Amino acid sequence: MGQAKSEEFSVRDNRIAEFAKALAHPARIAILRILIQRNACICGDLVEDLPLSQSTVSQHLKTLKEAGLIIGEIEGTKVCYCIDEKAWKEATQHFADFTGLILQKTGGCC
Repeated sequence: MGQAKSEEFSVRDNRIAEFAKALAHPARIAILRILIQRNACICGDLVEDLPLSQSTVSQHLKTLKEAGLIIGEIEGTKVCYCIDEKAWKEATQHFADFTGLILQKTGGCC
């Protein structure tokens, strides 16, 4: 979505969309699952666990990092990635609030 159009929506709606976009690929879900299970991971380790090339894994990590769901720290010549717990809680709350809207609705739409 172009910058001009996204500005017409609330900050919260834009943030939910950022999180949803980051979660919208099965490879990124697999990466998050691995990071959650291990509590930290080095990119090279992820490549060994996934049927993807190093460059593809790096692109997926970049998307997750841009959304703020993970953080990466340089350790020598490698980058160690882990879940950003603060952002994860934010995403969880936004999705809970958003999906909870249907529970507040009374009656059917049809």
